[in-house]
Amino acid sequence: MRRLGNESHALIEALHTVQESFGFLDTDSLRYVSNSLLLPLSHAYGVATFYHYFSLKPPGAHTCVVCTGTACYIKGSAKLLQSIEQKFGIRPGETTEDGQLSLVTARCLGSCGLAPVAVFDQQISGLVTQEALLSKLERIEKHDA
Repeated sequence: MRRLGNESHALIEALHTVQESFGFLDTDSLRYVSNSLLLPLSHAYGVATFYHYFSLKPPGAHTCVVCTGTACYIKGSAKLLQSIEQKFGIRPGETTEDGQLSLVTARCLGSCGLAPVAVFDQQISGLVTQEALLSKLERIEKHDA
């Protein structure tokens, strides 16, 4: 924030830095950033909740991002999300009780030709089937056990 002169236009970069440092944005960090930039807390909260990149909760040890863009939706991303919910008991924006898996959705990952697309711990996978998705998540789960 100091590097950008504590100006309000530094909000998104400041939030990125906080999240990179701590893994998520808690109320105290949002309050600190908003006070430092002389912005209302509601503005910082609004930005943090608008962009899917930001998280207000600690992430799981592993993250699965499922694209819900038009091409992915048509090719079955809703079924992918449904299978994760049935198998792991979580919906988008949630983390399993054991803290191992967080599920996130993205409006578009820019890989429409590979639809449906999912990202596992920052590695993109295209043409994902329900079976492949669950198998990948189960391997991750067993690896950590």
